[in-house]
Amino acid sequence: MPDLPAPSSTGVRIAGDRYQWLIAWQGCVTAVWDAALHVANPVEAVGVEVDGVGNVDDVVLYRKQPPHTYTQVKYAADSSTPVNEDYLLKPSDQGGPSILRKLAWSWEQLAQDGIPVDLALLSNRSPDAGDPLVSLRDSRTQLLLPKAARQGPRSKTGQARARWAEGSGLSQERLLELLKVLRFDLARDVRHLHEHLQMMMFAAGLRFDEESMHAGADWVARQVADGRRRLSLADIREAIGAMRPAMGSSRAVLSVATLKPDPMAQDADYAVDWVDRFESASEYTKRRPLAPATWKQLQADLEAAPSRMGPVSTAVALTGSLRLAPTFLVGTAFRMVTGADIAVAQGPQLWSSGEEYDGPLEPAVDERRLDLGPDLAVAVAVATDPTRDVLEFLRAQQLPVSRLLVLRPPGGPKDNAIPDAAAANALAVGIRDCVRRACRTHPEIHLFQAGPKGLALLLGHRWNRLRPTTVYEDVNAEQVYEKAFVVHA
Repeated sequence: MPDLPAPSSTGVRIAGDRYQWLIAWQGCVTAVWDAALHVANPVEAVGVEVDGVGNVDDVVLYRKQPPHTYTQVKYAADSSTPVNEDYLLKPSDQGGPSILRKLAWSWEQLAQDGIPVDLALLSNRSPDAGDPLVSLRDSRTQLLLPKAARQGPRSKTGQARARWAEGSGLSQERLLELLKVLRFDLARDVRHLHEHLQMMMFAAGLRFDEESMHAGADWVARQVADGRRRLSLADIREAIGAMRPAMGSSRAVLSVATLKPDPMAQDADYAVDWVDRFESASEYTKRRPLAPATWKQLQADLEAAPSRMGPVSTAVALTGSLRLAPTFLVGTAFRMVTGADIAVAQGPQLWSSGEEYDGPLEPAVDERRLDLGPDLAVAVAVATDPTRDVLEFLRAQQLPVSRLLVLRPPGGPKDNAIPDAAAANALAVGIRDCVRRACRTHPEIHLFQAGPKGLALLLGHRWNRLRPTTVYEDVNAEQVYEKAFVVHA
């Protein structure tokens, strides 16, 4: 990407407004999603630039029952001002109250009748790791408590509490009450926001490409310009109908992160976070668990998903970052015989196991004899052809395989061999049926994959009436592959 010039003050203001409209549209998507999944306390309306709520008026999520969520949105054009004590306690440029004091006033106004509230300071600014209080923020809850209340008055934490209390106009006891409900939703840069919002739209059954996302934000902007400050669920549904961004049903969310953190983890019905339990610091080179973590432990976490998600797991959206073996395993955890419909975002498309297709797509088959034992090896060669690497691995490891079947799409392997969800489902069925016929005289299957993530999910979803299957992962090492999971099929 080429270097960009510094934005003008007008450019910063426009970018900040856009950021706010995207946050508001995210609230609208939450309302649709909550209603579809019948959550206990759903968001029923979204407020934008709301009157009478102080400085937390930027975006308000009105739930069926309190606490409602009141958000102050703060956008920055660069990273020169992290969120810390100076940022929070500094008077405004016009000499007015500080951000923290305004938040305190708003909280006292909203909570004066004992009504519970949820407050959030949401910003693309990052938390200051050197700040005595902000550094204590729990990334899971976004709260400074309980750590901010633990140390005595002479500690750095205690002295910072005293400064915050004075700067907010509250006693230290009241400050701690405020910090029980004030979330610091930070480091929400625009790219992160786009990714999170698009995955929420995916889970809500809406089109999730950038055009649809920005169409939602544009609609919010028009409502604000027209003076409409409260957007009901009916308003939102009417707008969705007019924009025609719907593409399916709302889904429960399974978040699996092995390569990089998943923005959807906080919204997921079940989340598996293995980012710190995989080798390497880079998302591009993470390929296998870091000892003492094991593939067996990851398999247990993934196979627990259906029971942990409960009744909502009949229609599931898989989000996050994972390679082919874990993706296949998720598919087997939600196999077709269980009645589940599972979907994943494959680029801008929704690839769902429920997508209709005309009939199975028979793969082209190439057989290689090895005569090393009774088992069958299968290589799915869709994005590229792994035949040479698989053969070298089988021979080097002396796996008990009699033959290797290399299964390719009819047009041959290439990175765009599968155009859409219908073709992916058709090929998954064709591959499964081919392996069913081939494995009848073999006690076990050894599976290697080179294809899109969506195909791995759909293939795992249909992997039944076969043989116990060892699934291998490409770990980009000297031996190329590593045994990951054993699936009973």
